[in-house]
Amino acid sequence: MNSGSNGTVSLSEWVENYTKDLYSWALHKVSDRELAKDLVQDTFLVAAEKLTSWKRESSPKTWLFSILNHKIIDYYRKKVRQPVSLENQPESLFFDETGDWNTNNRPGEWDEEGKNLLDDADFRSVLQTCLEALPEKWNTCVKLKYLMNKNGEEICQELDIAPTNLWQMVHRAKLQLRNCIETNWFKD
Repeated sequence: MNSGSNGTVSLSEWVENYTKDLYSWALHKVSDRELAKDLVQDTFLVAAEKLTSWKRESSPKTWLFSILNHKIIDYYRKKVRQPVSLENQPESLFFDETGDWNTNNRPGEWDEEGKNLLDDADFRSVLQTCLEALPEKWNTCVKLKYLMNKNGEEICQELDIAPTNLWQMVHRAKLQLRNCIETNWFKD
């Protein structure tokens, strides 16, 4: 374990040894370089404040990642509580008043001749742009569900929302993502 010559923990060694890994993880989870840097910085600030209460039951790296993960969850929890504009709700774009598909907006075929789209860097860039275009609450729910692999119950508990709200946000996000991807990737 990293400790100074007198057996004390050296936070500066932790910063030197773990910043890169913490930053990579945070960037993967929030897709924003500046926010990822802020989250890592906040992680080390919390670690410095709580260092005397650290029980040393886990490695420093595990403890720091635990703090970082809580910071990421707190960030998404705050975002989901922000009000969502009701403008541009995708249902009216895709469905008519009876709930049937609008003729011009039925799902298209996404056949890329056996190719896995996620292996294509250009497609991933379009997907990232489309994710960023989602309202914050929808984006948060999609990231927690599909990038952090949280189940519905965990997401509802962490974001303090009802399962029906989660389902509705994910449903609307998927519709908007589909439209964005079809517009920016599949249409010539």
